Amino acid sequence: MRTDEVRDLYDRALREHARPEGPGVEVERAGPVVRRVGCPDDWNGIVWSDPELDAEGADAAIRAQIGHYTALGHGEFEWKLHSHDRPADLGDRLRAAGFVPGPPESLLVAPVEALTSLPGAQLPEGVVLRPVTDAAGAELMARAHERAFGTDAGRLRHQVLARLERAPDDFVALVALAGGEPVSSARMELYPGTGFAGLWGGGTVAEWRGRGLYRALVAHRAAVAAERGYRYLQVDATDMSAPILTRLGFTALGTTTPYVYRPAG
Repeated sequence: MRTDEVRDLYDRALREHARPEGPGVEVERAGPVVRRVGCPDDWNGIVWSDPELDAEGADAAIRAQIGHYTALGHGEFEWKLHSHDRPADLGDRLRAAGFVPGPPESLLVAPVEALTSLPGAQLPEGVVLRPVTDAAGAELMARAHERAFGTDAGRLRHQVLARLERAPDDFVALVALAGGEPVSSARMELYPGTGFAGLWGGGTVAEWRGRGLYRALVAHRAAVAAERGYRYLQVDATDMSAPILTRLGFTALGTTTPYVYRPAG
C-alpha cells in the first residue's frame, strides 16, 4: 500500500468530497473549507480545507466558520485538523481564535482483505456478538460505551437511533454480551463510492480487555466491509488503540487533532 497515494485518495473521497453522515446532516462547501452541519447532537465541524490556503485566507476562513456556527446557536463545533493541512501553523491560528485542541489521534488505514481472517480473532468463550438493529440494542451499546470510557453516551445513543431509523444501509453497529451484560461495542460507517469504511468506537470494559474482543470486532467489521466491496478501513485511533491496530496491519497516514470552539457564555 503506497501511503501517499492512499492519503491523497482519503483527502479527496472522505474530506474534500465528504458526504452527510446520518439523517439531517448537510455537507456544505464554504469557500476554502468543507463543513458538516446538523443538529446540536450531531457532529458539526470542518472536515477539509484547501491545501493552497495561506495565512490570510486561513484567518478569514476561521472567522467565517465561527460566525456561521455561532449564528446557528450550536454550543460547540470542531475543526478537524490533519497533520498535513496547510498553512503549517493552522493549529496555532485556531488556538489564537479560541479553539481548544484535544488529544491528537493517529490516522490509520489498512486494506480490507488483510483483516478479514485475523489470527486469534475468535470471540472469548461465553461472549456473543449482537448486531444493533433497534432501540434496545442501541441502549446496550450506550451502556457498553459508558462502562468502557466512563463518559456519557447520550450523543452516541442519539446518533445510533437516528441512523437505524433513517439511514441503516451504510451503518453497522455491534455489541458484545457476556451473561447478557454489554462488555464491548463498535461501529462502522460505510462511505458508498469511496472505497473506504470507517471504524469507530471499539470500547471494551476494563475487566474484559486483553481477551481478544477488540481484535474480533475489527475482523467482523472487516468481513462485512469486504462483502460489500470496500477496499480500505480507516480509523482515527487513540494512543490506546493505535498500537493494537498497527500490530493488526494498519499503516499511519498522519495524525488528526480535534480543535473545538465553544462560544463564550
